[in-house]
Amino acid sequence: MNKKSDEQLIYDFQQGNKVAYEMLYSRYKDRIYNFVYRYVNDVDIAQDIAHDTFLKLYTHKHTYKEIAKFSTWLFTIALNICRTELRKKKRRQTYSTSELSTEDREFAISSDKNVIEDKGSDSFEINTIVNLCLMKLSEEFRTMIIFRDIQELSYDVISNIMELPIGTVKSRINRGRIKLNEFLKEKGYNKC
Repeated sequence: MNKKSDEQLIYDFQQGNKVAYEMLYSRYKDRIYNFVYRYVNDVDIAQDIAHDTFLKLYTHKHTYKEIAKFSTWLFTIALNICRTELRKKKRRQTYSTSELSTEDREFAISSDKNVIEDKGSDSFEINTIVNLCLMKLSEEFRTMIIFRDIQELSYDVISNIMELPIGTVKSRINRGRIKLNEFLKEKGYNKC
């Protein structure tokens, strides 16, 4: 059986073949969710963003042009939605909720992160520590590390998504890894 490329499938979907969309969704749903989860470190927000990414793929299918790989285009959509959501979240956290109360007091807004429950293994603890350390990285370093080390995207694809020269991408990945290792050492993990 001849497996169609992503670019062939998006072309078929643009021509009205909804099965092609389902195949693209099946190929990318886990990768997009994992990328988004690592980026925002919140299960509910990650599910919403992944859903929005595929909704945008569905509703904006005709904006894809075969000048870039389909995966580059899809990850760019997910990244842009992540950035928008984080900006919204940051704005929501800066507002005071004291006007919601008739009493003159402030409400504490919890910033607890939801994590995937699988506490039966040591990998759960390591994964949790890595996620927390990832969130301490600046956005540019976090994005680069997730794309390269977790999603295993090539330098070329990352360069296209981020619209940066390959040398800059490699440099930021290296600096991000160094910073991530520093944070991991602070948490007592010497090698990850």
